Amino acid sequence: MGSLGPQARVAKSVEFVRETFARLQQNLWLPALLARLAMAGEFIPSGFGKVTDLPKLIAYFVQLGIPAPALTAALSSTTELVCGVLLLLGLATRFAALALTIVMTVAILTARLPDVHGVGDFFYLPEVAYIVIFAWLVFAGAGEVSVDHWIRGRAGQASRRDPASWAASRTKMPSRAG
Repeated sequence: MGSLGPQARVAKSVEFVRETFARLQQNLWLPALLARLAMAGEFIPSGFGKVTDLPKLIAYFVQLGIPAPALTAALSSTTELVCGVLLLLGLATRFAALALTIVMTVAILTARLPDVHGVGDFFYLPEVAYIVIFAWLVFAGAGEVSVDHWIRGRAGQASRRDPASWAASRTKMPSRAG
């Protein structure tokens, strides 16, 4: 009497899977945070190294035939560093991920494409994996553990108030009890 029939076992397993996925769905902040930290861990040191040794990067860009190598080297290295910091903080995450997607696309087209001899080679490039992560961050945003989320919460609080009371709260001087 205590054993379940096959249909009941399947139904119980399906319910377990649904509950598990529902719990995972409630914690989407974690993969967003991990993605941001991983990309920040890649691009902050990389950008810093390039910013602090621009002549080496400029020489490499000259070798690749990239137009305006001094300007492009300064822009790409600064983008890596600044956007890496933005990702670390979860600030302007979508903008930072989009900017780094552009940098990685240019890197693939100018420096990495000669190494690609097939589809497998292309998908083996780390820049492609970075672009996939950045695309997810562009669509999903920074997640709950971010400055973006905090700002959105503050903006939401301000927009729910009456505009006149919000303006008054910004100009009100604190009273001094005597």
